[in-house]
Amino acid sequence: MIEDALVALLEFVEDELAFATSHYNDSYLDRRVSSRMRRTGCESYEEYFELLRTEADEQEALLQAMSINVTGFFRNPDVWSGIRSVLRTLSRENDEIRIWSAACADGREPYSLSMLVRDDPQIDASSLRILGTDISEPALETARSGVYTESRTVDIREQLDFLDEYDRYVDVDDRTYRIRPEAKRDVTFERHDLINDGPKSGFDLVVCRNLFIYIDNEYKKPMLEVISRSLRPNGYLVIGKAETIPPTLSTEFAVRDARLRIYQRE
Repeated sequence: MIEDALVALLEFVEDELAFATSHYNDSYLDRRVSSRMRRTGCESYEEYFELLRTEADEQEALLQAMSINVTGFFRNPDVWSGIRSVLRTLSRENDEIRIWSAACADGREPYSLSMLVRDDPQIDASSLRILGTDISEPALETARSGVYTESRTVDIREQLDFLDEYDRYVDVDDRTYRIRPEAKRDVTFERHDLINDGPKSGFDLVVCRNLFIYIDNEYKKPMLEVISRSLRPNGYLVIGKAETIPPTLSTEFAVRDARLRIYQRE
């Protein structure tokens, strides 16, 4: 059980700041709040709650901390090999390929999809349309700019090495990486909350990886139903390697690659 003071704080975040804390794992939320407490020098939940109620800047900082922004280019390369196979199949069968990268954080996943398609002669890049969505406006601002700076703990060049000639799609200036206009051309971004917003429509592939590991089990089903209703019949879904489709949705999604967590809508 989490402390009453943390419960009250999280209720404030849900009711007043419109972030659905009740859908997330308690341990995840506690880590995010504790991180902000350390940053602000607060020694108790009560002290931090008082700060949060009175400081708009801290409210924004906590909301950004709670937004899940762990991402990378071509994260889990074996999964991207599986996604390439799916895209080749879609290219053979469709005149247009519509892809939704849900909970895309700062846009590296949608751009990975764009680069992957353009790098593969078996996929018709002219048919590509990619939508990236997230709940974090600052993350979406970074995504739209397509500019990423390497940190001491993240080797962007190593991530991009999944492609033999990634420099066709990325300009590199020291530790700064800029997505070239060609790879940005068919990628758009908008805010969408899988918890509170409704489905999209007409997508051939939805990629939503490493979000559900933070979500309480009872809320995974409605979120996946939003995704299911956003897919065309026989459309594909890719989730994180540590995630699974709940048994209650087994009739909606057929397993296409259990190891890579690739599914197809029935």
